[in-house]
Amino acid sequence: MKSDVVKRGPERAPHRSLLYALGCTAADWDRPFIGVVNSYNHIIPGHMHLDAVCQAVQNGIRSGGGVPFEINTIGVCDGIAMNHPGMKYSLPSRELIADSAETVAEAHQFDALVFICSCDKIVPGMLMAAARVNVPSIFVSGGPMMAGHVFENDQERTIDLSNLFEAVGKTLHGDMSEEVLEEWTRNACPGCGSCSGMFTANTMNCMTEALGMALPGNGTIPGTLGERFDLAFRSGEQIMKVLEKDLKPRDLINEKSIYNAFAIDMALGGSTNSVLHLTAIAHEAGVDYPLSWLNEIAGSVPHLCKMSPSGSHHCEDLNAAGGIYAVMSQISDKLNLDAMTVSGKTIGDTLPGHVVKNSAVIHSPSTAYSATGGLAILFGNIAPDGAVVKAAGVAPEMQVHEGPARVFDSEEAATEAIMAQSIQPGDVVVIRYEGPKGGPGMREMLTPTSLLAGLGLDKVVALITDGRFSGATRGAAIGHVSPEAAARGPIAALRDGDVIRVNIPEKKLSAVLTDEEIEKRLADVPTFVPRVTRGYLKRYAEKVTSASTGAVFAD
Repeated sequence: MKSDVVKRGPERAPHRSLLYALGCTAADWDRPFIGVVNSYNHIIPGHMHLDAVCQAVQNGIRSGGGVPFEINTIGVCDGIAMNHPGMKYSLPSRELIADSAETVAEAHQFDALVFICSCDKIVPGMLMAAARVNVPSIFVSGGPMMAGHVFENDQERTIDLSNLFEAVGKTLHGDMSEEVLEEWTRNACPGCGSCSGMFTANTMNCMTEALGMALPGNGTIPGTLGERFDLAFRSGEQIMKVLEKDLKPRDLINEKSIYNAFAIDMALGGSTNSVLHLTAIAHEAGVDYPLSWLNEIAGSVPHLCKMSPSGSHHCEDLNAAGGIYAVMSQISDKLNLDAMTVSGKTIGDTLPGHVVKNSAVIHSPSTAYSATGGLAILFGNIAPDGAVVKAAGVAPEMQVHEGPARVFDSEEAATEAIMAQSIQPGDVVVIRYEGPKGGPGMREMLTPTSLLAGLGLDKVVALITDGRFSGATRGAAIGHVSPEAAARGPIAALRDGDVIRVNIPEKKLSAVLTDEEIEKRLADVPTFVPRVTRGYLKRYAEKVTSASTGAVFAD
């Protein structure tokens, strides 16, 4: 066993003494040591109950004959960090999480790992660590939050965090009273779990199933259900079988499973952040997965689910309708069915018995919302290395749009202009210098996009940025523009009034400028001066690569 180096032989007597101090017994030296990497904390609603989930996992490990050791990582709540300097730390926290999980796992030479996670950067950070450490591993999430409930004109409706961000815009516009806003505030997030729509956290937890790194149900079983704790216990037992079979993350995370993950993402119409994260995970697994391949996947996989923020359904509805494997059953002819999973079975062998229980939530290919997937990668003279849009969240009338640029060099400046209601129908809002290096940290732009939606402008105004968007964003919001402005990408050459053309069906994003005009303007752009000159963000900005390659650290 890998853990023998910390518990076997006379020279390890000091090590065993420390292990005795933890409550280990002499019988434990013959058992595998299992690291349980837990992101439990009391600042993220999706993580506040992970202590109980962890206990169930540890009980399962003991039942399977292993010795569990809980270790912890940090976590950032993107909702609480939104629209202020704290959001600069959100994406960079992914690298800290990966590094910390790797550090503790390798320092203590665990035989296998269980990763307990829930929210936005924590899930991909742990997946990156799993691929890097490459010992048998399994993932257990805390499950999605239930949707909130309010009444309008005696009619009940479900709401979530994305509705609340948009409600701010409605209140500013005079379409909602502050009293109703407060009622929504009290009800949008009713308890523990990752925010209830198909936002980034739930998208990534669903991806753990598609990647073969979690048992069925991990992405959709609500955090408040007893079934969530049963899944945690079974996952604790299963890691012992995964260890026995010596199934490692890089055996599971490969070109086939990454294709499956993107295919499921297209069917779900998931968060644009999944592109950033799956690309980074592929990098850690040693798989080259260029952005251009995503359009090929989108071209063949239909969009089957209209989840919030693009529709009215939430993860609890998807779970009741059959979950991720039921979605897989509808596109099984598009998947790599021979991809292996932590269940010890292939995707194809696991599919039988997973059927759609509610065709209003999970459509069939013949009744798909669209014949093509919910995400698209756009290319053009603004984004030669690509940009990403949640096509499923864009109104039909905005799939093709042309208008004058309104250029802002920060999210704050753009938000101020939107709140002052100075953005006009037809405009294209450009927010730059918010990329991985420029921000630094590639902030999410949920506030400006939600304000536009709340002001009724989401069907007449487009927004492009070298930053990124929350999974709760909807509308013609195009992010990850690469190269970013801080790297002297073409977006740095744009000026107010430049005509911007967006064509999502043709996967194009361009300005009505010649290459010569762009190059001439770029030559006059001042050298970018870093906004942060000390601490972790300074080091992050120096190391991070382009969004088109997953915003990973340079090797």
